[in-house]
Amino acid sequence: MNDTFTSQFHQLRPRLFGIAYRMLGSRADADDAVQDAWLRWNANDARAALASADAWLVTVVTRLCIDRLRSAIAEREAYIGPWLAEPIVTRASDLPESRLELAGDISMAFMLMLERLGPEERVVFLLHEVFECGYADIAAAVGKTEAACRQLLHRARERVRAERPRFAVSDAMHMDLLGRFVTAAQSGERAQLAQLFAPDASFTADGGGKVSATINVVRGADKIARFYESMARKFGTVTTFEHAIINGEAGLLRLVDGSLDSTMSFDMEDARISAIYVVRNPDKLVRAQALKIAADGCQNPSINA
Repeated sequence: MNDTFTSQFHQLRPRLFGIAYRMLGSRADADDAVQDAWLRWNANDARAALASADAWLVTVVTRLCIDRLRSAIAEREAYIGPWLAEPIVTRASDLPESRLELAGDISMAFMLMLERLGPEERVVFLLHEVFECGYADIAAAVGKTEAACRQLLHRARERVRAERPRFAVSDAMHMDLLGRFVTAAQSGERAQLAQLFAPDASFTADGGGKVSATINVVRGADKIARFYESMARKFGTVTTFEHAIINGEAGLLRLVDGSLDSTMSFDMEDARISAIYVVRNPDKLVRAQALKIAADGCQNPSINA
């Protein structure tokens, strides 16, 4: 019987992790929440009588995440510079399990948008819009009435609608823009760089106060182009880029002297780059660094101009 319960949990684990990561923005914290849920599941003597293991475990993970998120809010308010989610870097060889746990939008833009929602708005939005839970299950998970959950979802949808880009580019255009960006960033040609960005493009960097990074969001094509012109002058001879899948989308790993310096995620709209999200905080790059080291023995060529 215990093997049956263990199997039930492991079948649901990718779903639970997906909820926890989107709630918390940290793979380590998401893993902890799922592990806590496993301990509670193991200690639940009434498991056999449950109408739905899925609903019970989603409720447990949801409440754990709400508690953790409320505690994290104060920490993030004191965070030095912009806060971005811990990037999840994946390779084709990681599939299919990673596709299961990461199914749905986990882009940096989406994760940053979720930061603008309160804990309860966030969980209601995620459970309904991403994980397709019914209102009864959502109400049980957050401890509110179905009517209250509908109102929370309405508010969350309004905020999300205001944040999401309207016209995303095709995968082919996305890859083309990445390649052109690498060429321009390596050369430091400001005019070439500026042409790649939307006039109101933004650049957000997360250093967490542990490494150098822009404290404020840089806005405007010319300002971002000047930034990369300066970076090329300082680090151009020792900087390379590698393709990677970052939070489910094609992005770049920036390497300095062969070591991982940062992950780079992009929003693209109307054949231009509309936003760049750079994670430099070394605490958030531990897993990405381990993946890169593991991949170094395989074919994973850097991209150079």
